[in-house]
Amino acid sequence: MSDARYDLAGPGPLLRDARRRHRLSQASLARRARTSQRQVSRIERGEISPSTDTLGRLLCAMGERLELRAVPGPRDNRADDELRHDFQALSASERIAQTSALSRMLTGLAGRRRG
Repeated sequence: MSDARYDLAGPGPLLRDARRRHRLSQASLARRARTSQRQVSRIERGEISPSTDTLGRLLCAMGERLELRAVPGPRDNRADDELRHDFQALSASERIAQTSALSRMLTGLAGRRRG
């Protein structure tokens, strides 16, 4: 099973798959981890995003451990000329879409900083 699937899907599928591998019900896992079945359910359904401590504690209750690591992305540390060349190779509509996405992201970041 690919780790990338969990990167995209979030902690819910990771927890659910581990729980099913161990043939535990949500209630059994909750008792082991000293939390509620409702909390386990909400995490698995993606209603809430657990802290790394909470996710680690839930996995530990099943004899597993959470490992986090940072790895370079496919476009890390590229020279300005390479980035410029790639941007210029895009069609006009692709450039607009990329610029619009960047603008939305920056606007969102600026809004969070103020709030």
